[in-house]
Amino acid sequence: MEQPPVRSTPPDRQACSVSRSAVKTPHPIPYQGSKRNLAPVILGYFPESVAALIEPFAGSAAITLAAAARGLAAHYVINDLNRPLIELWQAIIDSPERLARQYEMIWKAQHEDRRHYYDKIRDMFNHTGRPDCFLYLLARCVKAAVRYNANGEFNQSPDNRRTGARPATMREHIFGASCLLRGKTECSSLDYREVVAKATPDDFIYMDPPYQGVCGNRDPRYLKSVVFDEFVEVLESLNCLDIKYLVSYDGRTGDRTHGRKLPNHLRLHLVELEAGRSSQATLLGRAEVTVESLYLSPALAEYSIGVRSLESGFNWLAGGRRSESRRLRLRRIRAPAGREGTTREGKPCSRCVVEIWNPEM
Repeated sequence: MEQPPVRSTPPDRQACSVSRSAVKTPHPIPYQGSKRNLAPVILGYFPESVAALIEPFAGSAAITLAAAARGLAAHYVINDLNRPLIELWQAIIDSPERLARQYEMIWKAQHEDRRHYYDKIRDMFNHTGRPDCFLYLLARCVKAAVRYNANGEFNQSPDNRRTGARPATMREHIFGASCLLRGKTECSSLDYREVVAKATPDDFIYMDPPYQGVCGNRDPRYLKSVVFDEFVEVLESLNCLDIKYLVSYDGRTGDRTHGRKLPNHLRLHLVELEAGRSSQATLLGRAEVTVESLYLSPALAEYSIGVRSLESGFNWLAGGRRSESRRLRLRRIRAPAGREGTTREGKPCSRCVVEIWNPEM
């Protein structure tokens, strides 16, 4: 499957003593459902200029970190209803040395009975809420998946094959994230509706709500589920205000679909992203590929978007020269007044023009 263009990394702009890596984006928080691997593709759909990048369901904040590494926004908002997670993010950004040192102490105190030690740290976290304890639990728990019981206590079991990231590695990720985000990031633990209500047309929102296929009010993975109809109403309000946003929502694995698709009346532009072979399919010996849906808001689609190359569109644009079409990409951009372009299917369009370029040049 052809992938959309990835924005080139701007020249290095160091904000602290820790150098930025244009190749390796720091990821201090392991988290199930993270868009870490899809981040380069998703960034290809970002508008050219962003005042504030807002992640209402941040989790591991993979998109925020990737965007910050490329200098795509002036300000960042990391929000998640999971308060301990936000407190961990605050510690990463504001107190990297202290957090790295605390994690190292916990990690080095592990002994042969790692399950007993994990349970001890889990009990300590549930009583104190300490960010360093939470980071250790996330580094060692099964599939890096957050689980809470009915009392709001973390109850995920450990993966006894894992000891968690080594202190030196974790320190590198902590300081890397702090370097990217310190002084220009706001952290909050609010209802997502409150967060997106603050957005302006100059801002950009990336939403990756709790996976609707498994989410429910009693689901131990999440503190609170996102109601489908309520979410649709929020998107409608953002459309009325011409707010640019992206939504990662439903998807499919093989012939199985996950969740309800967002309704057509929202006028969203749907892009399917190939996320690769699922771990569950690999364990079962099935060659099933997971495809995730990415929805672009009307305001974003009209402004500046990257679109997947379609073979039929390339054949039309390249005059049927298949070998050349494989190397090309398409981008739709707002057309200057009086100009008319074409859509990716080759149909006339007064709102956009088509730019073709070779990414290898």
